[in-house]
Amino acid sequence: MEREEDSLSARPALETEGLRFLHVTVGSLLASYGWYIVFSCILLYVVFQKLSARLRALRQRQLERAAASVEPDVVVKRQEALAAARLKMQEELNAQVEKHKEKLKQLEEEKRRQKIEMWDSMQEGKSYKGNAKKPQEEDSPGPSTSSVVVKRKSDRKPLRGGGKHH
Repeated sequence: MEREEDSLSARPALETEGLRFLHVTVGSLLASYGWYIVFSCILLYVVFQKLSARLRALRQRQLERAAASVEPDVVVKRQEALAAARLKMQEELNAQVEKHKEKLKQLEEEKRRQKIEMWDSMQEGKSYKGNAKKPQEEDSPGPSTSSVVVKRKSDRKPLRGGGKHH
């Protein structure tokens, strides 16, 4: 049992010696370099904060680059949608142009038909005015799209005299 007591008493002596050595060493170190250590800790804290902000910014840029690598797919889809919309609009415009051309063609055909009727009536010696109105009234009761203006001959004196004067 004595050995156990010796070892117990020896152990606290070693611990107290180690604590005393640690206390003296740390105390003298703090006494000599305390302010330097405090400023160094503050400096390390500031540097750590700056580095963590830069690291976050770097990660954000990497995420944006990853999103940008996905973004071309979105851009391509958007361009395809735009091209499809343009194509649809162009087709509608082409259809309108075709309708307009057809309408012009019909008007031209109507004018040609009226000229033929006028020529035929003149060949037969009939007046065009009477013949032209009857078919139009039969075809469409409303106002016609192409109007033919027939001038009446008025009973006016000729501007030049009938006799020749030299």
